[in-house]
Amino acid sequence: MGAELVSLADIRAAAARIAGVARRTPLIEVGAGLGPTFALKCENMQPAGAFKIRGAYNMLSQLGQDARAAGVITYSSGNHGQAMALAARLLGVRAVVVMPETAPRVKVAGAERYGAEVLFAGTTVLDRKARAESEAGARGLTMVPPFDHPWIIAGQGTCALEIVEQSQALSVVFVPMGGGGLISGVSAAIRALRSDVRIVGVEPAGAPKMTASRAAGQPVTLPTTASIADGLLSVRPGDLTFAHVQAFVDEVVTVDDRQIAAAVKWLFDNANVVAEPSGAASVAAVLRDDLPIARGTVAVISGGNVAPGDYARYISD
Repeated sequence: MGAELVSLADIRAAAARIAGVARRTPLIEVGAGLGPTFALKCENMQPAGAFKIRGAYNMLSQLGQDARAAGVITYSSGNHGQAMALAARLLGVRAVVVMPETAPRVKVAGAERYGAEVLFAGTTVLDRKARAESEAGARGLTMVPPFDHPWIIAGQGTCALEIVEQSQALSVVFVPMGGGGLISGVSAAIRALRSDVRIVGVEPAGAPKMTASRAAGQPVTLPTTASIADGLLSVRPGDLTFAHVQAFVDEVVTVDDRQIAAAVKWLFDNANVVAEPSGAASVAAVLRDDLPIARGTVAVISGGNVAPGDYARYISD
């Protein structure tokens, strides 16, 4: 039996739950008169600095009283952990976040600022997932997965409800991909509302887990991943997110670190938008050499949590 995909009704219900918590982020046109023209969906302007608050709050708000009383735990490279910590704080729930030992300090500090207990485990998603599952079992905590859960996917899909309303000429959407939660929700919503729109997933050349999985016809685990896009380094897509990508996504492309860093600088120079490398991957794909940009192109800027020193280097190179 195949995975049950998230429906438009699920996503609309999520939108009602997160209203007043997640922001309706702006869609801004960039490049007019100075080169390529397209639009940015600025999820870097969300509370906690990334789209993740959509899914995290949608899930936590549906937990029963006993689960909330026991507390929640997640494993995250950073942005989901911060978002879950914020959602938990808003709902009065104790939160624990397991991050990689290599997590950027700005993301660790964000989770701690919202009151979460932060633990560390290894460098891969499998390392931190194992630690989180162990802690959940030992402490009776409820797991809030970073991407592979229908409530998380439905929450992330609310981004696309806004894009469809904000862009009358919408023709193609570029979406950064880590574990695949954002593109799963976005593609489910857009495919239901605008079947003519092309959906493109973007992942780092150093972490092509969805590219490899699509080639194999099933989720596969990469031996290692490496990229400046620290939020997109999952070694394996989720089973549910892979099913959504297979059902709804037209194309998956990769961009290298040089292209990603150039996109961070381009966004600073041309749009006054602060994007972390993971969030700029979509723009890196839009700006690929010698490819015309279609009218109605939207790039989702998925996050803006970047260490100041790293950011200064990207925009000055």
